[in-house]
Amino acid sequence: MTEREIYLLSAKDLTPETIAVTFAKTSRSPLSFREIAAELTDEKSAQFHEKWVVGYGHASVAEHAVLHIAFENVSRLAIETIEGNRLASYTEKSTRYQKWDANSFHRPTEVIGSELAQMYEDTCRGLFQAYLDSLEPLKAVISQRYPQREGESDARYDGRIRSKYVDAARYLLPAAAMANVGMTANARVYEHAIRKMLSHPLAEVREIGAQVKDVSRNAAPTLVKYADQKPYIVETASRLESEASTLFTQPGSDAWLDLIDYTPDAEEKFLAACLYRFGVGSFNEALTQVKGMNTEQRDALLNEALSRLDRFDVPLRELEHITYTFDSMMDQGAYFEVKRHRMMSQTPQRLTTELGYATPSLFADAGIEADYHSAMDMADAAYHELSRVFNPHVAGYVVTNGHNRRLLMTLNLRDTFHFCRLRSAPNAHFGVRHIAHRMHEILMETHPTLTRYMMWDRNESWQDVHANNFTSLR
Repeated sequence: MTEREIYLLSAKDLTPETIAVTFAKTSRSPLSFREIAAELTDEKSAQFHEKWVVGYGHASVAEHAVLHIAFENVSRLAIETIEGNRLASYTEKSTRYQKWDANSFHRPTEVIGSELAQMYEDTCRGLFQAYLDSLEPLKAVISQRYPQREGESDARYDGRIRSKYVDAARYLLPAAAMANVGMTANARVYEHAIRKMLSHPLAEVREIGAQVKDVSRNAAPTLVKYADQKPYIVETASRLESEASTLFTQPGSDAWLDLIDYTPDAEEKFLAACLYRFGVGSFNEALTQVKGMNTEQRDALLNEALSRLDRFDVPLRELEHITYTFDSMMDQGAYFEVKRHRMMSQTPQRLTTELGYATPSLFADAGIEADYHSAMDMADAAYHELSRVFNPHVAGYVVTNGHNRRLLMTLNLRDTFHFCRLRSAPNAHFGVRHIAHRMHEILMETHPTLTRYMMWDRNESWQDVHANNFTSLR
């Protein structure tokens, strides 16, 4: 009897391209993975990929070549594009737990040497100085609310309260702020990511795309060889942007979370999907059975499906058949939290100062709210000047974390369980907590029987978040 074997193909011994070919060839080879790998060379692996991945379009082979790429000193505006790939993993420098120095911002190629170069420099330096100047006054307020414990070291104490005051200070940081991000993805994802970056309107992102292509070629030369700028991306974005600019000339509604579409008969469809999974009939037959149940029978079936959930459980996948679309407006700092939920379908509008900005109440408590508004006014003036001379994309560099942004979100019910539980927690940033609480409230109004099993922080409402953390949202 042949014994089962499970083992790693070591990235120390084999290149990502060779590992990809090893897995690919098992579909037609009786040899073990070790034996297949032993027969391969980098040259043979490249020939395989040229034939099957490039020639015949078997791109799934490239998914076995995994690359870990470190990005350092890239703007947070560029990070949005880097992280705009769903099937990848990212870890980035946090604006909540780290502090920036006054020179930590990107100088765009478009602006360097131009008539607005000095204004751009002064604006970014002014915003960073406002950020740095706010840290001690904000910390003083937090220190009064959360006194140092007996025997607690200064370092440990600052670590305990840092996010509480940096959470407000970070509203002043512009999108030009530089950060580091680590990305892990397969070569197929990188190929698509490189094409998007090379087709981007910002020079920084195009430059990053070229660098990623060069770095990727060292490990997977054939798999990213043909990743180039795509006219479809460039021209489509340009034409749609032109159309939108003529149709929408004002910011429009100031509503910050609207449910604009959802799955009707959600409860019936979820229960039918559950019966379908564990039964043998068609979905329509399962749906007919559910529709024939009385309220008590449906409640009992729902209870069987969802009542055993605890905080570490992932609910049944059948919840994914129920979807919701929200039109939202949130500050840019909150958007950076929300964008990590990559199971969502997200359509963000570009960064602008046109939608106003949120004002954390901590600035008023610290007696520096006027300084905060002055910094925001400076960013707004610079944004309009940069838009006039260059375009709104370049102007986005001076938009702060405090400025509002629109985001269209489509997510399934399973993802809302995760989002509302995670983002309503007391340690979540207040900029996103009010979104999570309001989303939960809307879902309870829309589908009360399904969402009563959802976990979220019951000790706070979105109204509490507003009252305790914001002077204004616009």
